[in-house]
Amino acid sequence: MKIIEDSANSPEEPARRRGRPRSFDRETARDKAMMLFWQRGYEGTSINDLTEAMGITPPSLYTAFGSKEELYMEVLSLYKIGPGAYFTEALAEEKTAKGTISRLLHGAASSFTFGPGGCMISTAALSCAPDVKGVADKVAAMRSGTLGVLTALVQRAITDGEVPTSTNAQHLARFYGAIIQGMSVQAHDGATVDELTAIAETAMSAWPEKASD
Repeated sequence: MKIIEDSANSPEEPARRRGRPRSFDRETARDKAMMLFWQRGYEGTSINDLTEAMGITPPSLYTAFGSKEELYMEVLSLYKIGPGAYFTEALAEEKTAKGTISRLLHGAASSFTFGPGGCMISTAALSCAPDVKGVADKVAAMRSGTLGVLTALVQRAITDGEVPTSTNAQHLARFYGAIIQGMSVQAHDGATVDELTAIAETAMSAWPEKASD
């Protein structure tokens, strides 16, 4: 099933900024920033929190990553090829839309119970202060892109005769998108893999099967 998000590409390190030679491992520092943002969210994470967790000074953070917002967007890209890689893997490897959706939901059940819990993107920056609306808009655009991928997936299933022609691609895509977001919230609140898997299996019972000839 060759429907892949463009945003799944590996995050590229920004051009090296001028300054003294870096005295820390950038990837290690970035990994620590990802876990902190994942746990506390964008607004709940201060520059002091970041520099303490990353073991660097504020000037080093700005030199290496540009700004808090640039660092956040970079770690979101990192998340998608790390804990969130189940999404693009399912799209690339499964042959049917039903198989892809099932694998996405079961992959989410496993991924969402890793680390701080939940999806770093599905429920990120849902409400925020006006001065960080730009960040919220960018994350919302990521979610919108994911919804577009799911819609295209269902539309392909309609075209290929995998589901009834009466199926509404947007409605079904939004349904499964809502399931994934709900699983993220429940995982953040402590739901187990088994509990999330049960949600996934229940959601798959709603998949529209084409009537036998």
